[in-house]
Amino acid sequence: MKLRMKLSAAIGAPSLFPCCSFTHLPASPSTLYASIPFSGRNKLFLRAVNLDCESVEQMNLKKEIPELNKNLYPSIEPYCTGFLKVSNLHTLYWEQSGNPNGHPVVFLHGGPGAGTSPNNRRFFDPVFYRIILFDQRGAGKSKPHACLEENTTWDLIGDIEKLREHLKIPEWQVFGGSWGSTLALAYSISHPDKVTGIILRGIFLLRKKEIDWFYEGGAAVIYPDVWEPFRDLIPEEERSCFVEAYHKRLNSDNLETQYAAARAWTKWEMMTAHLLPNEENIKRGDDDHFSLAFARIENHYFINRGFFSSDSFLLENVEKIKHIKAIIVQDHNMGRTIGVETESLVFTTSPLIIPLT
Repeated sequence: MKLRMKLSAAIGAPSLFPCCSFTHLPASPSTLYASIPFSGRNKLFLRAVNLDCESVEQMNLKKEIPELNKNLYPSIEPYCTGFLKVSNLHTLYWEQSGNPNGHPVVFLHGGPGAGTSPNNRRFFDPVFYRIILFDQRGAGKSKPHACLEENTTWDLIGDIEKLREHLKIPEWQVFGGSWGSTLALAYSISHPDKVTGIILRGIFLLRKKEIDWFYEGGAAVIYPDVWEPFRDLIPEEERSCFVEAYHKRLNSDNLETQYAAARAWTKWEMMTAHLLPNEENIKRGDDDHFSLAFARIENHYFINRGFFSSDSFLLENVEKIKHIKAIIVQDHNMGRTIGVETESLVFTTSPLIIPLT
């Protein structure tokens, strides 16, 4: 099957949690942790996978997997950190860990606005990989904090290239979950000659129907009790579009109004990021510093539809990356819950690895 057909089918399904950082995945037996090295452009193998129940297709897939690892790699510290000035306004935090001479992989965090965390390093084999993490504009340790000016998808794509050049990396593997998958696809489409491979988790294409489902009432059917505080912050006369109503408050001249909206927005997402409540994750909604960047930047991108020229920009341009080896990790239970049609691709269990060649 051609890459276009497989990729279109796989990423045609909205992620249930479109903007969650990869760190939102729970450390449980049902979680898939993948660390997938690409040696050059041709050799591909899976380093870690965990499938709870198996279909015929998955059993055949597992026969091709040389090594299984159900755990995250041990915690490691960066061997190098720094700040990169990417414009007159923005400066990005970046770090490197793992093997300085290993295969370079850049981790693209979720949100947008979530920033990176130490656990992000643990998805990669530190012996094999040279692991590069960075905080996108306005997020994490990058400065200025929660800034929306000069903050678009195209600015971020330019930043990724500036970081690659700064670190003197000819080409690298790109790894992203949720919004990170959006950015990974957009970057790869813009710079396909710099990408040795793509790993995507929880595909999010930033289409209107995906945003509407999560923020305009669709997900409320699954989490009605969690939805109520998110809904009730907004007066009834403004509930025709929650993204716009929150945009107004997140950009208010009153800082307390911004904080209140940021907490409500962030808690809604953090409380729906797991099937079972994750208290550590939920507490992030009480952190005004984190919440303000997370909610403001995320809302900024959503109200501007990712700054793409069309609603299906990524699908329309997927032909440009059909030569790049890719792995998609998607959850069929999410797709089935929200009534997603997956065309010719059948998701048979949760989670599922889909290798694309």
